[in-house]
Amino acid sequence: MTPPPPPTPEQVLSTYGRVADDFARMRNTSLFELPMLQAVQAHAPGRDLLDLGCGPGAPLARWLSWRGFRVTGVDGAAGMLPHFRRSTRGARTLRADMRHLALGRRFDALLAWDSFFHLSLRDQARMFPVFARHARRGAVLVFSSGPARGVAFGRAAGAPIFHASHAPLAYRRMLRQAGFTVLRFSPEDPALDRHSWWLCRRLSRAH
Repeated sequence: MTPPPPPTPEQVLSTYGRVADDFARMRNTSLFELPMLQAVQAHAPGRDLLDLGCGPGAPLARWLSWRGFRVTGVDGAAGMLPHFRRSTRGARTLRADMRHLALGRRFDALLAWDSFFHLSLRDQARMFPVFARHARRGAVLVFSSGPARGVAFGRAAGAPIFHASHAPLAYRRMLRQAGFTVLRFSPEDPALDRHSWWLCRRLSRAH
């Protein structure tokens, strides 16, 4: 039997839309991401937060909301947003593809946790100006990636899903060009269930 073709980045939103209920039910809510959330809390200059690829909201946006953040959740998979609204009371929600986002406002913190790395490498590179135009001076940006350049295939509620990452040096270059400085890069962080993650600050205009 011929194996099925590997998942593509173009299928990510439809996959998450299809499995949204199961994903929300199966999502690990043990809050292993707490060190990352505490870093956002410590470094953000204010409490307006944009959650890109927000998913069902629990536990990340819910934790941030409980601690005074005014959360705007954006997801291109419509099925995720009802879960987000239930778990994160009072948050604003918007169905949108992060790649084309233009809200006309800036935030104190941007979070793209386990979402940004579903984009193709080309679309990831195009996201840094999107981050920049939604970040106030001094704002923090947190996103997860892989530890090195490559493509990988995982699962979301049992459905195959695409992941990709640039090399860390490439991310550093794109961040610098968009006016961000890297405060921390932790590849395969043992304190965060082996996630590789970035903590960055917007210091200047793009250059």
